[in-house]
Amino acid sequence: MADQWGELERNPLREGLQQARTPDPNCFVIFGASGDLTRRKLMPALFRLYVQGLLPSRFSVVGVARRPLADDEFREQMRQAVATYGTLREEAAGRWERFAALLRYVASEFHDAAGYQRLGQVLAEEDEHRGTGGNRLFYLATPPDAFPVIALNLGQAGLARPASGSWTRIVVEKPFGRDLHSARELNDRLHAFFEEHQIFRIDHYLGKETVQNILVFRFGNAIFEPLWNRRYVDHVEITVAETVGVEGRGAYYDATGALRDMVQNHMMQLLALTAMEPPATFAADAVRDEKVKVLRSIRPFTPEQVRTDAVRARYVPGLVEGRLVPGYRQEEGVAPDSTTPTYVALRLMIDNWRWAGVPFYLRHGKRLPKRVTEIAMVYNRPPLRLFRERDDASDRVEPNTIILRIQPDEGISLKFAAKAPGPAMDLRSVTMDFLYSASFGISPPDAYERLLLDAMLGDHTLFTRSDEVEVAWSILQPILEEWDRSGEGMAIYEAGTWGPSAADDLIARDHRRWRQL
Repeated sequence: MADQWGELERNPLREGLQQARTPDPNCFVIFGASGDLTRRKLMPALFRLYVQGLLPSRFSVVGVARRPLADDEFREQMRQAVATYGTLREEAAGRWERFAALLRYVASEFHDAAGYQRLGQVLAEEDEHRGTGGNRLFYLATPPDAFPVIALNLGQAGLARPASGSWTRIVVEKPFGRDLHSARELNDRLHAFFEEHQIFRIDHYLGKETVQNILVFRFGNAIFEPLWNRRYVDHVEITVAETVGVEGRGAYYDATGALRDMVQNHMMQLLALTAMEPPATFAADAVRDEKVKVLRSIRPFTPEQVRTDAVRARYVPGLVEGRLVPGYRQEEGVAPDSTTPTYVALRLMIDNWRWAGVPFYLRHGKRLPKRVTEIAMVYNRPPLRLFRERDDASDRVEPNTIILRIQPDEGISLKFAAKAPGPAMDLRSVTMDFLYSASFGISPPDAYERLLLDAMLGDHTLFTRSDEVEVAWSILQPILEEWDRSGEGMAIYEAGTWGPSAADDLIARDHRRWRQL
């Protein structure tokens, strides 16, 4: 097996990226530095960027958390995290020691004003000794209720406004609010101390190479975009299926649910990228303008439409990958009488020139048979059935379909009809596949690598804007309100199945059916 680190260094794609995308010197501050997100995602991503030479030469990381730790203790914890969740092989061990020297730690409660004064002193020392130039990126890897507290204290400590000639940015994790009102309130609290251009609302789905490939596939190829509209597309299916349950996050998930946890952010982003118009340029605001436009074009839900076009369900005990798993209400941290949905299916209509009359079907659930995220463009059947030598020849052929596989097995498939060998006119569905790893020789990088680098570069393209967040919430707000008001309509499905029969009925009313995955 080839040396992974050497392969990364020699890859021409990486070399071109290194030449074009090196950020300014900066200090990367992580609030919640002892938490799960930092250990699993942020620190492994930062170390890989360091190994690839994509970080600036004048750089440092300051962790902030409640737990009292010395700098060396923090460094050792982060080494263990990278060894467990990242790639810390023998040949990279020497690089880790150099990287670890860039790490410092500040112990503080998030509401403690004195802690922010200590943080300011450490940042001033880093500017002096490491040459970080007064540039700061504050990453909020904390529970959502800490976001406004940290923003307030950064502002009051004078850390939100950059000095002349430098920059200050803040990265906010999801969930960004739990409904339209709370999202607006959070935006207001952030804007009290940070300008919009300083705020980076992160959605790790947008950092996935295969999600970014949606734009390239559509707008970088002349043969597909002309067919990407209501004249040719019958319907669109967006699926995010998970085999896992709540994975020890029962208390968090029970207060969130499938609609808030996955649909409002990840799936609405996938829909926007799939349905948006071509931007005038690939500049951040040009792309985000088009995403907001298409989200504003989604037909608002009425209470009646919520009852017919929105399905919610929760899983009960069943078999997943041959293993008996408990039902949602039996999961640790979940209330025994919980009404939180673990499955959602929606039918959305986009009332604009490109998509009028084309339904978009979204489905997401936990404890389903297979882990898969995909977008399927299902095309109209030919207007005339010419191949009738066998009565069922055409019926056995699936419609032309373009499938964008986000994860796993990242790639793109094109399904079309072909004649099977033999004397009869026997039609079969066949598939042409593009696999990301096979074509480029490397697996797609972790989404956080791209997003952390973009935040340091000040590139907002893959981050959500305040109006985009609020529009997405406004689409789903009527569903939340109707579900809260009625208290009815919760279906159930066995773990290890593809969801409730009500979801099949939702799409069957339009004489369609979900794709078999």
